[in-house]
Amino acid sequence: MKAEQKLKGLKETLRGMRGVVVAYSGGVDSTFLLRVAREVLGKGVLAVTASSPIFPRRELRQAQEMARKMEAWFRFLPTAELSLPQFVRNQADRCYHCKKMFYSELQVLAARERMSWVVDGSTVDDLENLRPGRKAAGELSIKSPLLMVGLSKSEIRLLSKKLKLPTWNKPSEACLATRVPYGIPLNQQILERIERGEDFLLSLGLRQVRLRHHGKLARIEVQPQDIGKLVGHREEVVSQLKDLGYAFVALDLEGYSSGSLNRLL
Repeated sequence: MKAEQKLKGLKETLRGMRGVVVAYSGGVDSTFLLRVAREVLGKGVLAVTASSPIFPRRELRQAQEMARKMEAWFRFLPTAELSLPQFVRNQADRCYHCKKMFYSELQVLAARERMSWVVDGSTVDDLENLRPGRKAAGELSIKSPLLMVGLSKSEIRLLSKKLKLPTWNKPSEACLATRVPYGIPLNQQILERIERGEDFLLSLGLRQVRLRHHGKLARIEVQPQDIGKLVGHREEVVSQLKDLGYAFVALDLEGYSSGSLNRLL
């Protein structure tokens, strides 16, 4: 089935839902979902972004601005993942506990605002990777319209481009906890160090960056074509990251890889 046909199916699916709360990150998938939901349901859409130390503040600002441009009803929902012992322990099921909290709070909000469903931006690509959050979504009957009609990430980028959404080629993002290997307990200090380090690296003109936190070692992942650019700032990068508390700074020659820490399981 072509992407355009899936888009028609998506509109029909959303039309049948009547009113939805969108778990909105501001990324490629949830932005596309919000845009189509706004077209189909008008004011029957509420975009909600989790506000928490586990999310880069740059991403929160961008999500809010993108929702404003789409004239979508939007709000931040403060979440407290670092109050959950199961999350702080940082085991392989970390994402399950995070999503269970967030989706549960969204359901309460949806009931209060008389919205029929909570929906997220999961796609068929999410079935191929370790996604404990999908279990939480299933337990709480969260709907995934993009997945329901079989849309992939590449198709969503294509359709987003046709809709002139600036997120069509936006690099993939994830919460800051994904930069920390399983088994290393999470705290706000670690997350802030990672965020500050990535903000600096992005200021160098790099598009896709991950600063993987291995205790005293910072392991940097960038796109292979940007490795030369990063090496050109070697002394500055080492100085900045050591100022943040890292004793060693390493560049991963393989380049950026989504979910690379899952290899340690």
